[in-house]
Amino acid sequence: MKQWMKKSLAACLALVMCLSLAACGGNQETVEETPEITEESVTVRVAALKGPTAMGMVKLMSDSEDFEEDVEDFVDAREDFERVTIQSNLYDFTLAASADEVTPGLMQGELDIACVPANLASVLYNRTEGGIVTLAVNTLGVLYIVENGNSVQSMADLAGRTIAASGKGSTPEYALRYLLSENGIDPDTGVTIDWKSEHSECVAALASGAATIAMLPQPFVTVAQTQLPDLRVALDLTEEWDALDNGSALLTGVVVARADFVEEHPVAVSDFLEQYSASVDWVNNNTADAAQLIGDYGIVDAAVAEKALPYCNIVCITGTEMMDKLSGYLSVLWEQDEASVGGAMPNDDFYYGA
Repeated sequence: MKQWMKKSLAACLALVMCLSLAACGGNQETVEETPEITEESVTVRVAALKGPTAMGMVKLMSDSEDFEEDVEDFVDAREDFERVTIQSNLYDFTLAASADEVTPGLMQGELDIACVPANLASVLYNRTEGGIVTLAVNTLGVLYIVENGNSVQSMADLAGRTIAASGKGSTPEYALRYLLSENGIDPDTGVTIDWKSEHSECVAALASGAATIAMLPQPFVTVAQTQLPDLRVALDLTEEWDALDNGSALLTGVVVARADFVEEHPVAVSDFLEQYSASVDWVNNNTADAAQLIGDYGIVDAAVAEKALPYCNIVCITGTEMMDKLSGYLSVLWEQDEASVGGAMPNDDFYYGA
């Protein structure tokens, strides 16, 4: 991955050598003009949530930092050649605790690309009248019901109970409401959902005893289990979804971009997807090293990340496969509650590259 990001830099160095040789081996004329470098890199402003979406991006984050340092060193050598153009993405990354911190940046043009809950992508598409496009599915099902006890063995056992949860208004809420409804439990009257602003608050409630049941995604399940060794995974919501055999898959997160940014910078978007896909592959195949980077960026503790990564379902699914999976998932939510996808199913222009 780092080698890929340095291709532009290597090409520039090669050009420098050619220019230098030409200057030395040409006619006896002396070049007196001041050397010039032009930088045509696109700085892509990217936001990810502290969880699987950011975990899959850490290699890209790390490599982009190294690349920018090399570019700075390269630019400092401008007196050695006449003109060089550097072309590669530069990145400005933001890590957020919740989607509420990301949405305003997208809406106000302060972010170019962001990782958001799958249903929120559709909501933003409708709210902006097509101003948001989805680039990739980045996380499959990672939601679990955990219990500090042994009373929950099925979805039916949640009737009458209180569940601590985070993610109101996005994928966690709508997935939970759908699964409760399909298992005969009214999500408004048959169960109490204690909504928290962040997943870490659910972990704190479990640790303090204020809650005994919670819905958590990985890696926060592993975080909670490090504090509460007896905490058990009672239900895997992906398995519960699959058991309904509704022709769709439970998705957690996607990568979206502003449509105007995609139109203005198609090469930058293509490069980002290539680099992001490579980062996801590296994270999934280098658990220990990836966990260390995840810890270094303060996403979760490295030891927790190493245990959680195999269960985080981090992917980079693009094109027609992305469209098939995401549209199927959104259709299920839309049939349950039109507001869950922003009032209408998105059009084909919502799916980048499909």
